[in-house]
Amino acid sequence: MRNNDLFNALQERILVLDGAMGTMLQRHKFTEADFRGKRFADYGSDVKGNNDLLSITQPEAIAGVHAAYFAAGADIVETNTFSATTIAMSDYHMEDLVDELNIQSAKIARQVADEFTKKEPHKPRFIAGAIGPTNKTASMSPDVNDPGFRAITFEELRKAYKQQAAGLVKGGVDILLVETVFDTLNAKAALFAIEELKEELGSDIPVMVSGTITDASGRTLSGQTAEAFLISIEHIPLLSVGFNCALGAKQLTPYLETVAGKSQFGISAYPNAGLPNAFGEYDESPEQMASQIREYLDKSLVNIIGGCCGTTPEHIAAIAKLAEEYQPRPIPSFQKLADVG
Repeated sequence: MRNNDLFNALQERILVLDGAMGTMLQRHKFTEADFRGKRFADYGSDVKGNNDLLSITQPEAIAGVHAAYFAAGADIVETNTFSATTIAMSDYHMEDLVDELNIQSAKIARQVADEFTKKEPHKPRFIAGAIGPTNKTASMSPDVNDPGFRAITFEELRKAYKQQAAGLVKGGVDILLVETVFDTLNAKAALFAIEELKEELGSDIPVMVSGTITDASGRTLSGQTAEAFLISIEHIPLLSVGFNCALGAKQLTPYLETVAGKSQFGISAYPNAGLPNAFGEYDESPEQMASQIREYLDKSLVNIIGGCCGTTPEHIAAIAKLAEEYQPRPIPSFQKLADVG
């Protein structure tokens, strides 16, 4: 049922994705003790900075972030699971928590989404299970003296991603979002795992993929152009493909034009609030960011729009207000389904 609501909404309007989770959590100024909570008070390793753990130790804060973005006009929020794989959690020696982290994070977001949908049934809210890139790359060596070395294998990634995706689905997400892709081989492992899981569950949960153009070269960290990135993954049935992070809205425009002109899927974009300043902070105001995103809408480039690093509910509110003025980009794959029907 929610799938139908999602597909209908995508054809009716430009959907708004939330903004940065980390930016909002920084406002709480959580200490090591806050990250630990009572349950992990005596844990043997430092856990400050493990934002995903806050779904267990500070669930009210996570729910509050989701609610703030929905109230600002978001149609979709991402679960607090960017690093919730055994691979990333190994930094904190918390691999055993992965199932709980994903299920709990999804349940928190699901509850908030359902509350907003109940209040505004004409605007159903959706949950995207956030699947980050991990802190390892399958395509490149981390050792300049040994270019053939790999810190992770495809099979290790597949297994970790499948576990994460299963937890997110169990927790009640509407979408699986493979995001911030800097190495397409990592993303392929995630997509392979998701297709396996879908077959096992008899479920056709929609999948979004969002890559990252790392700098002015116009390439991902593993060296692909925007077009090459699209070609590498377009054999998988996707809800959308697009880009997030690394660049501000203005810098991202030409790469969105490339994929929008060649993709049969929906197009998503959630750029940073400009480029970071000398202190690693983002200075672009909601109004500045929205004015740049208007170009996406004028050119009919996107179906899903939101924000990444440095963005807040204020940024999302400005983007949502702007998106209301425009019709969504026609999605070729949806049209093909309509023609067959």
